[in-house]
Amino acid sequence: MSFRFDRFELNEKTFELRRHDVRVAVEPQVLSLLLMLVSHRDRLVTKDEIIRLVWNGRFISDAAVASRIKSARQALGDDGRQQRMIQTVHGRGFRFVHPIEEEAAHHQAVPAIDCTGLQEPAQSDRSGRPSIAVLPFQLLGESGPYALMAEALPHDLLAEFARLRWLFVVARGSSFRLAAVQPDIGRIGVVLGVHYCLTGTIEVTGSRVRVTVELADTRNLGVVWSERYGSEVDGVHDIRTRIVASTLAALEIRIPLHEAQAARLRDPDHLDAWSTYHLGVQHMFRFNRIDNHTAIRLFRQAVAIDPDFARAHAGLSFGHFQNAFLDYTPDGASEVMTARRAAEQAVEIDPLDPFVNLTMGRAHWLSGDIPASLGWLDRAVSLSPNYAQGLYARAWSQTILCCGEAGQDDADHAMSLSPIDPLHYAMLATRALSHLVRGDYAAAAHWADRAARAPGAHILILAIAVACHALNCDETKGKFWADILRRRGPTFSQDHFFRSFPFQLEEIRRRISVGLAIHNIA
Repeated sequence: MSFRFDRFELNEKTFELRRHDVRVAVEPQVLSLLLMLVSHRDRLVTKDEIIRLVWNGRFISDAAVASRIKSARQALGDDGRQQRMIQTVHGRGFRFVHPIEEEAAHHQAVPAIDCTGLQEPAQSDRSGRPSIAVLPFQLLGESGPYALMAEALPHDLLAEFARLRWLFVVARGSSFRLAAVQPDIGRIGVVLGVHYCLTGTIEVTGSRVRVTVELADTRNLGVVWSERYGSEVDGVHDIRTRIVASTLAALEIRIPLHEAQAARLRDPDHLDAWSTYHLGVQHMFRFNRIDNHTAIRLFRQAVAIDPDFARAHAGLSFGHFQNAFLDYTPDGASEVMTARRAAEQAVEIDPLDPFVNLTMGRAHWLSGDIPASLGWLDRAVSLSPNYAQGLYARAWSQTILCCGEAGQDDADHAMSLSPIDPLHYAMLATRALSHLVRGDYAAAAHWADRAARAPGAHILILAIAVACHALNCDETKGKFWADILRRRGPTFSQDHFFRSFPFQLEEIRRRISVGLAIHNIA
């Protein structure tokens, strides 16, 4: 549908605003808001409706809505005093009041899926937020009493995915209507307006149950991730729990990576906030000075596109945290303040996002207030119990507080959930430190060696390997990692290490200091 008013044309199909046939640069959320107001111009639109349809029900302040209304007016040459086009009804909502000419857009209708009864394609989430539908799993052969798993397992997955604030999840009432022997992933994407579809099969053979889970991109029909699980039938409830946990952890890694790869193929001048954010995350997890600088620039760009995008603010906090934690910039105090301020902004926008709470917890690390960080990290894990990076961060805090056993448990859980996590090296290093805290230097050296060899390991991880091998009286391996450390960070010192790892017990600090000093790291 195309709407003409004054000198403007607002086109729903092309999702753009034109003035005198020249495209007007408008943020995606502002366009969504304009389309909503214009489409419902016959009545008042409440703030609650705007939040539900434009922000998908996210926690949004009145100030955020007011900011988008102001931007919409500015795009139309209107303002809050004149209100020629958008009228404010104080305490109630907004209404589009300018006369409109309406004409149908020419586009081909999308055929309905016969077995669903759904006749119209769904409107996709224009904000760029990744979206997913979970279908009932297919039964292969005679599954007998385990046939209920075909719906029970996807239902469990839906409930867990709903915890992911960055992922729009289609409700069971819609996705389960699309059950088919061989689902047409492309049609499902169009009908439900989703970018991803999760399907699966369940097969019981004798005393064994096998479950296959597959995540596909509905836009190009490519398989993004798949996994197979198996167990004895009497362990069916355990396998359900394992599938839910590992699938959620896989989505946390695979979808952002896939979105970043897709964003690289688009025009960089026309990326939405989510695509820009995903590119930033990809650079952030490379753990080097140059990529982190690029990540911060991309997060700032995402915030400029959508100032109310909590994850973009959290990404900024993560990037500045990395600058301070790894000594990338000379002004560490400024980086600490910026990381804390960005995390606070993210919390203000969306306090229920686990990643947002994680960055707030990590911001406390920089000031050495580890006990305060635990509250935020506990909250991140309570919001998403299978959030691997949240579990790792809590493991780190517990270990720095010298609670080695609790740190090991969380680190092990994180690694089992997300074995290919970009922070896997840090999980391994935390496991090493948990043993060091308890005086088990042989185990500490084993895990530190694995951490130092893992992708992404930075100079602080190398220092952990040096200390653990020294305390384990293995001079050869200690020297090996010390030589690499000096090549990569010739000015690295114990002061740098203990600023980043502020162990709460003096005895633990003394042990590590002795281990580093053995290899002339003062």
